[in-house]
Amino acid sequence: MSSLFLSVMMMVSTGCSSNSGDLPLVAAGKSAYTIVTPVSPTKAERKAAGIVQDYIRQVSGAKLPIVTEGSYDGKQAIYVGNTKNMAGPARIKDDGYYTGVAEQSLYIRGGSGKGVVYGAYHFVTAYMHCRKLPGVSPVVPASKDIKVPSGMQDVSEPDFIYRESYYPASADPLYLEWHGLQRFEDLWGLWGHSYFKLLPPKTYFAAHPEYYAMVNGKRQPLQLCLSNEDVYQLTVAYFKKAIADNPDALYWSISPEDGPGGCTCDQCKKADAEDGSQAGSLIRFVNRVAAAFPEQRFTTLAYGYTSKAPGKTKPAANVYVLLSTIDAYRQTPLSEAPSAAGFRKNLEAWEKIGTHLFIWDYTTQFTNYLCPFPDYNNLAANLRYFAAHGVQGVFSQGSGDTYGDMAEYNSYLQAALLWDTKADAAAVTADFMNSYYKAAGGPMRQYVQALTDAVKSANAVLDIYGSPIYSGRDYLSPANLDKFSGLLDQAEAAVERDTAALRRVYRAMLPLEYTVLQQARVYGTEKFGYLVPGNGNGYTVNPKWPARVQRFTAQAKAAGVTELSEGGLSPEAYQQQWQALMQRPWVGGLAFRAPVTLANPYTPEYTPMKEKTLTDGLTGDKDFSYNWLFTYGKDMIATIDLGGSKPVRSVQLNFLQDARHNIFLPVKVVIEISEDGKAYTKIGEKPGGIPAEEDYTTAIQHYQFDHNSKAARYIRVTAVCAPKMPDWRALPNKLPAVCCDEVVVL
Repeated sequence: MSSLFLSVMMMVSTGCSSNSGDLPLVAAGKSAYTIVTPVSPTKAERKAAGIVQDYIRQVSGAKLPIVTEGSYDGKQAIYVGNTKNMAGPARIKDDGYYTGVAEQSLYIRGGSGKGVVYGAYHFVTAYMHCRKLPGVSPVVPASKDIKVPSGMQDVSEPDFIYRESYYPASADPLYLEWHGLQRFEDLWGLWGHSYFKLLPPKTYFAAHPEYYAMVNGKRQPLQLCLSNEDVYQLTVAYFKKAIADNPDALYWSISPEDGPGGCTCDQCKKADAEDGSQAGSLIRFVNRVAAAFPEQRFTTLAYGYTSKAPGKTKPAANVYVLLSTIDAYRQTPLSEAPSAAGFRKNLEAWEKIGTHLFIWDYTTQFTNYLCPFPDYNNLAANLRYFAAHGVQGVFSQGSGDTYGDMAEYNSYLQAALLWDTKADAAAVTADFMNSYYKAAGGPMRQYVQALTDAVKSANAVLDIYGSPIYSGRDYLSPANLDKFSGLLDQAEAAVERDTAALRRVYRAMLPLEYTVLQQARVYGTEKFGYLVPGNGNGYTVNPKWPARVQRFTAQAKAAGVTELSEGGLSPEAYQQQWQALMQRPWVGGLAFRAPVTLANPYTPEYTPMKEKTLTDGLTGDKDFSYNWLFTYGKDMIATIDLGGSKPVRSVQLNFLQDARHNIFLPVKVVIEISEDGKAYTKIGEKPGGIPAEEDYTTAIQHYQFDHNSKAARYIRVTAVCAPKMPDWRALPNKLPAVCCDEVVVL
């Protein structure tokens, strides 16, 4: 078989033998067979019949007629759909399929939905050896003879009723149907975080603040107030119209917005107290709406403050809960990862109360879609774990519409395992690598394994909100990058005369090049940095760097990269950011590479270069994970030792404002100097602080303190952190952070 996806699905078949010989559907380019559908075929049955007809014609040249059952009285037929002349099991589960032979006829049937279409593609793949890989036109080999085993009885039923692998290949309907995948755009009439699609604050909040959540004693447009009767009535009115406009939609979402702010009014608080969870008021509300539309299926999110299952209220029979895995790290399976303990507890609780459960899972690094993210080996274990706990569907969120790390491989592997969690992931991987990368399949398989091994040997953390900078200390170290690059060089050499395969290898190289570029921004003047020694004691941009950035940008665009992070930069904007960085004059100053002592600790996961961040000669941009000293919940008090008494004319530094990441300007900034490190003199103080009104603009605030050139050896910088989060950014158990980039002393 040329497609391992097929053989993965056939592992659940009832058998496939040819003891009685083969059934010749086409011989020498001619066929006596007719494709027969039910008298009134469904849309899926008509499509499946067309697929069978089209690929038989493409492979052999024979064009079989399509007729309805009432118009056919022959004995040599390919029956497609639930015809009266039927073979195989009486019932096929969900959207599974059956392909089998009885006497001289072939039967292709499906369960619900597109099952018969999946069966048609199974037949095309298994018995005509056609293939459909991500982003590639179908491979259709020519053969004047098409045979199937006379004893064929293939039954394949999926482990999940909802299967989505969210990568660029999802935009190809042919690929989705060929591999048994779905997408929310086709199934949901309303998807995801939906409160404000139901009741937009711009429409209602000014006149009706009571429709929205009570947070910290006042109404705020953060979530809905689910105990408000008008909210219920408006929601029902919305769905009456939406369902009438889109009667084919299978699911409808009633889900909180992506953030905090669950309502704490008396009625909502009472419902939540009775259920021991803020999901109490949510499930009660969703159940009530679902009761008004008993023929529809409604979904909601167990995410953030609604993750914990209610202790009393059970979801209605037509309510489906999507439980998120967002808090877990990805280097080990979710069934054992310490960071997934909360998820496991929630999963078991939702399972216990008899919930229709879907999982919203994550298989990419949202802050850096191109960062190598080798969680591949854990996918099978995670999906088996979900299935063992009664999960019925999985939304596996990758890089979405933009190209991300190993997007094609992720999509292909996930497709196979979402259909059959018991499939052999190693065999699927080998099949994909050899089919997609051709002669480079061996080195590419070694590359993927080397990434996986590096995570394990370095005891690294795979964080969906991590960065190639943080991981530069372990699995993405310069030494490992050299090793990975060597394997990709081998892959490139293996397909240097195969243009199509070479382009695919070049796409696989992008994550390593992106990693090198990003790490160069924080290595700066050190080895692996983008700066090299210039005239005197200064530094200048490596002359090779502009062309390298330009080349990366062009390759990223060609690969289909539209954004480098969730809601982040396009390749063009990334190049502009680099251009601005490379045009920025380098300023060293008296504090360059001076030792720094901190009174309060930095946050290590966001400060990979540690204390020296303040004196490494590098200023930050609007991404807090690069060149910023991140101090959480405490004042940043940094003492810089200039190494000797020196005249100080000015002290300059920047602070970041990024409310979405809970980073705010300090309440005030104080600069002090000292000769002995004991007695300090204040030379300046300037205010900052949190905006009184909601403001999610990311900005950099520059502070400059001029002085009369009095000599000093020690510079002490105190940035006073705000004591609490603002009301408009109410997050339970969260404190503000302060971010400073560089202290320049002139």
